[in-house]
Amino acid sequence: MRTLMLLILLAFSVSVSAGSADISRGQSKAAMCTACHGANGISVLPDYPNLAGQKAGYLEQALKAYRDGQRQHQIMAPMAQGLTDQEITDVAAFYASQQQAPTAAAATVASQ
Repeated sequence: MRTLMLLILLAFSVSVSAGSADISRGQSKAAMCTACHGANGISVLPDYPNLAGQKAGYLEQALKAYRDGQRQHQIMAPMAQGLTDQEITDVAAFYASQQQAPTAAAATVASQ
């Protein structure tokens, strides 16, 4: 019974935190990301990934891993280090809400 109650509490806390993302705050905080990832998460630099349209959960997990030292990258680790959990949630929600970059295949089909 106690395990069941803990699982219910955990599920509730996850759903509450997932619903508290603020896209506009995330956009403001993501200003520091634009040099590499573009203003809307579509990078113009070939070595930097597009973030637009990525799943928010994936982006949160990646940013937390950079921040906490579980993922190493000479640029991303320092950028993520000062972010709070709420800021990470907001930034992830912003990028998840953006339109993905068209793929090469879609661009080819559209031009025919």
